[in-house]
Amino acid sequence: MQTQVRSIAGHTLVGAVLALSGAAAHADPFFWTDWTGGDLDPGVGFSAVGTITTPTSSVGVTYTNAKGIGFYQPTGGIDYYISVGAGTSPYTSALVDNRPTGTDIVALSQAGTQTLHFSEAIANPVFAFVSLNGNGYAFDQDFDILSVGGVGGHACGYWGCGGVTKVVVDLGGGNFEYQLNSNNVGGTEPHGTLQFKGAFDTVTWRSSSNEFWNGFTVGVQGTAIEIPTTPAVPEPETVALLGVGLAALGLFGKRRRRG
Repeated sequence: MQTQVRSIAGHTLVGAVLALSGAAAHADPFFWTDWTGGDLDPGVGFSAVGTITTPTSSVGVTYTNAKGIGFYQPTGGIDYYISVGAGTSPYTSALVDNRPTGTDIVALSQAGTQTLHFSEAIANPVFAFVSLNGNGYAFDQDFDILSVGGVGGHACGYWGCGGVTKVVVDLGGGNFEYQLNSNNVGGTEPHGTLQFKGAFDTVTWRSSSNEFWNGFTVGVQGTAIEIPTTPAVPEPETVALLGVGLAALGLFGKRRRRG
């Protein structure tokens, strides 16, 4: 089993490069899940339903967790997607123009596997996470980290700031696990977004530990029919390294010309 580790944390250089790259990119509006019903008891065998409404489609969303969850907020309650402090929202980026709508959230508390199912294939969905803290998620779909509170000009999230690490685990036989883990860099409360790659109708992931609580919601720009699936933007650390490399080449060139 092989692993590849990539991280994003509150470093000044990374933030500067992200700000420059974000200014040149074009963000699009995303349509977030309206969680409306299902099993309102968060206990064993929990199931929630919702709808994502795009300009031309209405996509059903079903979330299931056999072990149960921390709590379910399909209407009213606290808006956990607010920003705290100066900066842009932890949930917007060069690709995502708007943060999650309303107060709808599914709050997780149990280690174990869970599933999101869409009534039709969707394109490059965005997953917003709240207060990942000491927990982690292991997805069956690859993703790019788009934004994190406290990094690249983003404000902290409701509970604070914190860095995350992406770990790709080769399970063998052509199978991979894509992990999003809190790394306690810059704080212990990561809030942000990631984007899955491609078109599909099901996402399964594993919460790595019990914690009360960490939450999520999901949004799309469109269905697989409405939006062509394209690779997500380079991960922030990749952009930062590219910027450093270009700067170094420019400095080396100047020194050569002066010599």
